[in-house]
Amino acid sequence: MIQAKNVDSYVRLAPKETREKLKELRKIITTVAPAAEERLSYGMPYYSYKKQLVYFAFAKKHIGLYIPPPIIAENKKELKDYKTAKATVQFPLDKKLPVTLIKKLIKARMKYNEEKEKSKRK
Repeated sequence: MIQAKNVDSYVRLAPKETREKLKELRKIITTVAPAAEERLSYGMPYYSYKKQLVYFAFAKKHIGLYIPPPIIAENKKELKDYKTAKATVQFPLDKKLPVTLIKKLIKARMKYNEEKEKSKRK
């Protein structure tokens, strides 16, 4: 695991062949959720928007996108081509990032967080 101080250094310290995809994923997240707070958590880039929004990390053969439940389960059909777990999607390094799908997942989590916040206020 790399010892990054912030998201910029996390990307910079990643293997060269992974950096462009990490930059692309970061841009997708910050474009879809410009109000999200960006920092490192558990040694990974983390974004918070009215609670947990999304994390990402690189591995040897994929980039992991970590979205708290229930988003993965709700989008299981569209994620059928990717390895998934309860809160994880793995995007292989040898394929293009599915930009539209990633945006959809992030927007779904944002909406989920907004609805949870509204229900707490009642």
